[in-house]
Amino acid sequence: MPERRSDNARSGGDGSSGSGGGSTARSAARSNGSNAGGLFITFEGGEGCGKSSHMAWLTDVLEDAGRSVLAVREPGSLPINEAIRVILLNPKNTEMSPLTELLLYEAARAQLVTESIRPALAAGRVVLCDRFYDSTTAYQGYGRGLDTGHIASLNLVATGGLKPDRTLVLDVPIEIGLPRATKELEPDRLEQEDRAFHERVHEGFLAIAAAEPERVRLIDTSGEKLATRHSIARQLLDLLPELKSWAEAADVC
Repeated sequence: MPERRSDNARSGGDGSSGSGGGSTARSAARSNGSNAGGLFITFEGGEGCGKSSHMAWLTDVLEDAGRSVLAVREPGSLPINEAIRVILLNPKNTEMSPLTELLLYEAARAQLVTESIRPALAAGRVVLCDRFYDSTTAYQGYGRGLDTGHIASLNLVATGGLKPDRTLVLDVPIEIGLPRATKELEPDRLEQEDRAFHERVHEGFLAIAAAEPERVRLIDTSGEKLATRHSIARQLLDLLPELKSWAEAADVC
């Protein structure tokens, strides 16, 4: 297995300042711009951190405030990507190599960006995404041990240089998150990995958050949902003034 390098995680894992991107990477990075008038927010974190439920809450709050919102997930949200998701998460696919896993995630990401995310941003919508390229850095880079420089270059190619305006890393201890994730459903292929794998993934998310504090905000989700939602609102208030009442509310559950 290739040796993992964490140098590009320190640049956010998108390849913009990593090695191996070349002229294609530089061109893609320049194309990002200001997300074409829309707003792109991603939710990240380990298993059972609460991404899906908190993103659904934020979608409802913003739509009630009159915002046009597109909520998507990786991999998924499109027929092609849902098919890829089934392959990636099927516990029976035990022979899948880390490189195959990486390339499938990148293929799904490229389709989602092209077909859904960029058009929505161009229309001025708020796009909320359950996982994006930071998950690939954490899971396939830190978790699987693949070279993070190579991952950063692939992330850049798959996204065309698109970067989130804000990323929320929902942080929860493994001993709390994993039982949450598998409480009602059979664990999928990644959830079945051993504790050491999930500890490496957790380390990866913490490193990403430390490297890009302006874009990436770390939020503790080990407590009550209401407290977490107040925290989310505070971390997004500069981008979404509609969240003022939530951001100013006391953390009383």
